[in-house]
This record gives sequence, C-alpha cells and structure tokens, in this order.
Amino acid sequence: MIAIIDYGMGNLHSVSKAVERLGYEAVVTADPAVIAAADGAILPGVGAFGDAMENLRETKLDEVTKAYAASGKPLLGICLGMQLLFSQSEEHGVNEGLNLLPGKVIRFRGDYKVPHMGWNKLSFLQSESPLFKGLEEGHVYFVHSFHAKPEVASDLLATTDYYQQVTAIVGRDNVYGMQFHPEKSSDLGIKLLGNFLALTGSPVAQR
Repeated sequence: MIAIIDYGMGNLHSVSKAVERLGYEAVVTADPAVIAAADGAILPGVGAFGDAMENLRETKLDEVTKAYAASGKPLLGICLGMQLLFSQSEEHGVNEGLNLLPGKVIRFRGDYKVPHMGWNKLSFLQSESPLFKGLEEGHVYFVHSFHAKPEVASDLLATTDYYQQVTAIVGRDNVYGMQFHPEKSSDLGIKLLGNFLALTGSPVAQR
C-alpha cells in the first residue's frame, strides 16, 4: 500500500490515479498509523512553501513524515513536496523545511520568464540510481517559480536546463524528490514513478 500524505495541499487525485494505474494500492490519508504502515509514501504539493509547512506542523504530519523517512521505507516528494524535503526556503520570507536533505529553495532570478513552465529534458547525473533503471533521458513537465539548491552534490540525481542548471530529481538513501509532476509527464514520468514504487517491495496487482 502506498500512502499519499494529505496535508491539504497537492494534486492528490492525479497522483493517486497514477499509482493505481501502475498496479499499486493508493490511499490518500492524514492518519499517522496508516502512513506508518505503508510500504511507500508520497508527499505531493502545490502552492506556497510556508503555507505547506504550517499545515504539516498543525496536523503534526511534519513529524510523521520525518519518522517515515527514518524508518528506511521509500519516501517521494513531488513538486512542492520535493522542496519541503530541504532545510529552508526563501519563498515569502525564510521558512524552515523538513530538513531531510540539506539545502535551500530559492527563487529563479534573471531576465527570463518565471514561473518555469513547460517540457524540459532531464540529464541523469547518477545513472546508477534505481529511479533510472531501464530509462533514457527525456522530457518531463515542470511548473515552478522556486528551485532547490542541494548542499551535498551526491543528493542531486538529475537536472534540467532553464537558463542555468536546475535541480530536477534528488535522492539520498530512501528519500527521493522530483521537482516536476511525474503523473503529468507522459511515458517517462510514469516510468520514473514506477521505478520509485518498485523500491517499496509492495506487490504489483495482477492486471
């Protein structure tokens, strides 16, 4: 069973449906016991970093998510959910994150269109990552005005180019993040999500 953590901000339905299409049971939940019992967990997110962290703290899902990461079972942050994995964001003032990955989330700065929105090609920096098993670099769909700057080089698994190198996929041990929306990123996005789900060891339903 895959728990999709519901803290009031995120494309819960689209993520849930994508997980189910890949043959896994998906449960959208804010119940700490259900999350703790899951084979894998996904932290989605759309909106502002500070609001998201406030919601997580008010529901105590920040501690639940940290405990899940500490359990060693696979955890995936998507879009804003990926940014929340980091230490801090400068969005609407300084906001502290979950601090599962050291680094900061900063705004795009330059004479170009913000938000970064559209299809961009991934560059795999660490091809041995299990997320990339059987895959070739291709395009995925981004929508974001802020981007993560990991402090530890080995946490950066893939980048894309938008007037600079932009963090696209991060990972350390059992904790992963994708800045783009895999569920909206056609074949490559779904395959990346499938490779994450395969890490859970949860049996795929027979179709």
